[in-house]
Amino acid sequence: MLLTTKELFQTCYGRYAIPAVNVFFMEEIHGLFAAAQAANAPFIVQTTPFARDYANADMLVSMIGAASRIYPDVTYAIHMDHGYEEHIFDAIEKGGYTSVMIDASHDNFEQNVARTKAVVAAAHAKNISVEAELGVLAGVEDDLTVDAAHSFYTNPQQVEDFVNATHCDSLAIAVGTSHGAYKFSGGQGLQFHILEEIQKRLPGFPLVLHGGSNVIPEVVERINAAGGNLKTDAKGVQEEEIRKAIPLGVCKINIATDTRLLWTMVNREFFRDRPEEFAPTTPGKIFMEEYKNFMLKKFDLFGCTGKASEFSFANTKG
Repeated sequence: MLLTTKELFQTCYGRYAIPAVNVFFMEEIHGLFAAAQAANAPFIVQTTPFARDYANADMLVSMIGAASRIYPDVTYAIHMDHGYEEHIFDAIEKGGYTSVMIDASHDNFEQNVARTKAVVAAAHAKNISVEAELGVLAGVEDDLTVDAAHSFYTNPQQVEDFVNATHCDSLAIAVGTSHGAYKFSGGQGLQFHILEEIQKRLPGFPLVLHGGSNVIPEVVERINAAGGNLKTDAKGVQEEEIRKAIPLGVCKINIATDTRLLWTMVNREFFRDRPEEFAPTTPGKIFMEEYKNFMLKKFDLFGCTGKASEFSFANTKG
C-alpha cells in the first residue's frame, strides 16, 4: 500500500516512529522491502538528489515500483530527501513520489518560508506531502558538508511561526544529531528540551530526525579489521534517545550512514576472506540478508513492527 507520509504520521504520532531509509541500488531495496514485509512494518523509502544523479531518477523509481510488486504486502511512502527546486518540481511533475523535502535550512527564515510555501502549493495540488527543515545539522551527507561552526539548533518559536506560515506537513529539526559517520564526538546527544517545547507549541505536529543512524561500534571495528580506516571516537544516536524522542513527536527517523557501513563491512570481509572471488552476486546476497536483519531490529526499536496492519484497517474504513 503506497501512502503519503502525512497519512503515515497521522496514525503513528506519539506512539511509534517510521524509519526513512536512503537507497542507491537494488540490493538495498530488496533488503528493505523484504524486512518490512516480514515485520509487517510501515516504512519510508527515500532517495536523495545525489542518488538520483548516480542511478538516474527513473531507474530508482522503477526499482522501487518493482519491489512493491515482488513484496505486495508492504505499506510505505516514497520520499525525496534533501531536495532543491530543480529536483522537487521534476519529481512532482513526473510522479512516483508521495512525499518531497525542500531543504532551504541554509537560507534566512523569510527565504526558507517563501521557498517552502512554493513547494507546498505545487505538491499539495497533487496530494504529495511536504517536509521542510529549520536549523542546520553539521556533518557530511552525499555531496553536502557542513562544519560544526555553521550548524545551529532549531528555535521552537520559529517552528511555530514557520509551520503556520508554510503549512508544511512535517518538519526536520536540529536537536543535536549530525549527518555522516562521525556524530556526537563531543558527547552532547539529543536536546530533549527543544522537542518538548515544540510539542507544547504544536501538539500533534510530526517532527523528523535527520542523522538518525546509530553508527554501531562493532560494525566500525569489523570494517577496520578488514582493512578499513574509519575513526572510532564518535557515536550515533543511542537507542534510549530514540525511545525518548518518539513520544515527543518524532515520527520519521532518517537512516543512511548505518546501511552504508553495513555494505562496507560485508564487502570488505567477504573479499578479505575469499580473495579468489570476483563475482558481485555472492557478497550481494550476504548484504541483502544482513540488511534485512538490520532493518528488522530498527522496526522493533522504533516500535513499528506489526503496525502496517493499522493502515490496512484505516484504508478499509476510510
